[in-house]
Amino acid sequence: MTWTISIPASTANLGPGFDSIGIALDKYLEVEVELAPQPSIENLTENLPVVSDPADHLIVQAASKTAAMHGLELPACALRLKSEIPLARGMGSSASAVVAGIEVANQLLELQLTAHDKLKIATMIEGHPDNAAASIFGGFTISSSTDYGEIHVFHSYHINASFVLAIPSFELKTELARNVLPEHYTRPIATQASASANLLVAAFLSQSFEQAGIYMEEDLFHEPYRLDLIPHSRALKIAAKKAGAFGTCISGAGPTLLSLVQKGKEMEFISQMKDSFPSFEFVPTSINKTGIVSLKQKPSKAVSKRPPQLSSI
Repeated sequence: MTWTISIPASTANLGPGFDSIGIALDKYLEVEVELAPQPSIENLTENLPVVSDPADHLIVQAASKTAAMHGLELPACALRLKSEIPLARGMGSSASAVVAGIEVANQLLELQLTAHDKLKIATMIEGHPDNAAASIFGGFTISSSTDYGEIHVFHSYHINASFVLAIPSFELKTELARNVLPEHYTRPIATQASASANLLVAAFLSQSFEQAGIYMEEDLFHEPYRLDLIPHSRALKIAAKKAGAFGTCISGAGPTLLSLVQKGKEMEFISQMKDSFPSFEFVPTSINKTGIVSLKQKPSKAVSKRPPQLSSI
């Protein structure tokens, strides 16, 4: 039996929603998996890591950990991979691989994991739930994990925002992007940053995208420290505003930048930006509303009509 698993890319933070806000994007990691005599991995596209031993691949490692958590061993399987998600660019490539591995184990071992089960495992592996929550649930997500292992997630599917990704040619490892952040924040900074995050959520949920763009650019938690790791990022943010973007922020830990734009104006925005910033690839994207899909044939990208839900693990 063969399964095709589709996992959306994700963007996290959106400025002040540091390590909590995520959005699933319509770029995908696709995994075709079947039982096999020997483990194997075949890359069918670029944007994928090359490993000599399948056991070293993040998808296989996540699948093996998921199996072990349930007292089982992952059977040998053949994986064929396609990806539209560039590596180490702030688009959730590692989270999508972890989620893929969890679903591989779920299907091969018939674990019958719920979406919340998958998020809990992904958070244990990733260390934070923001990207994984978006890839699992789809839509707009807000998530957090506690010191007691409890995970909370909110997800909404009614937001119809459009974005443009500015993807540079170089990678930025998350570890480096985290190392530049301060260990502590003063109370005034934490208060203002938290207020901006609250306003950002309210603006997105009310689909007030012009307001959302303002709050995207008011982060104090991480962007002031990370922008200098991304050449031309400050100039790009200024130019994006002049080209009509509501707001621009770092996607995840970077180096990709994410601009919130008016629906239907994506290509006009790109045409104004691309010549001034030739080291970036400008790609239109919108919100994926299905999250992870696992089928025996190529998965549908049908839009979910589910209402917002608040739940705890």
